[in-house]
Amino acid sequence: MSYKTILAILDTSDNSTAVADFAFAIAAESGAHVIGLHAEIISAVPLVAPMEIPDPVAVQALQDMAHSETIAVERIFRAKAEASGASSEWRSFATSTGYGSAPLIESARSADLLIASQADPARPSDSHVDVDSFLFETGRPVLMIPYIIRQPKPIKRVLIAWNGSKEAARATFDALPILKAADEVEIFSVDPADTALQSPLTAGADIAATLARHGVKTTLSTAQSVDKSASHVIENRLSDSSIDLLVMGAYTHSWLWQMIFGGTTKTLLQSMTALTLLSR
Repeated sequence: MSYKTILAILDTSDNSTAVADFAFAIAAESGAHVIGLHAEIISAVPLVAPMEIPDPVAVQALQDMAHSETIAVERIFRAKAEASGASSEWRSFATSTGYGSAPLIESARSADLLIASQADPARPSDSHVDVDSFLFETGRPVLMIPYIIRQPKPIKRVLIAWNGSKEAARATFDALPILKAADEVEIFSVDPADTALQSPLTAGADIAATLARHGVKTTLSTAQSVDKSASHVIENRLSDSSIDLLVMGAYTHSWLWQMIFGGTTKTLLQSMTALTLLSR
């Protein structure tokens, strides 16, 4: 198994260089085809009081801004594609509903892997992709790039946040091409349950055995949250172990989901140091 169709979600010109770089770097490892996807978002029409009629000047200005952004993003993508020599194509759709529109969702559903960038909180924009709903609607894995990481590097150390859920299982198998190429893969469970099928000490043993049959060497580790939340335990593990990639189910650790999509403080956002592969 390898990624053969990679979809790069190019929401803004600020993010496009990093997303394209990561997409073509991953594509180079497996000869994948890269699709650059952009939504040219048509903003709400400004109305002029007291008659509340559309302001044609403002409407044209907004449309011109959106189209200029599309041109800038396309230029970045095509330059990266030419430099890489990889198979690629460009897709752009004008829409008033952003990345939730049907053509974009349909494009994403046919990809093996989606790649998107976390928004930089210092650069707010209406055109940032709504990855939350995008992931929910497409059902495809999303590789999120933290805004503090702009250059691709080899993914050598991977942490799987394992809680036995279907989301965690899907994420793990979606990450298989990356896991097989990694040097170290750690299956990490926080507060594992003591059940008839496993003890806390053997949490993740079954998935470790399955991965071993795919040629992935893993280590098992567990931790107790004690007076901390499970989220902080995982966060500390990421930094302490110099992890390159976190693999997790999208709705199994709400702290990270909120952190990626701006639901927590700027301090937490800055603490996100690893690429994150999300599935649900």
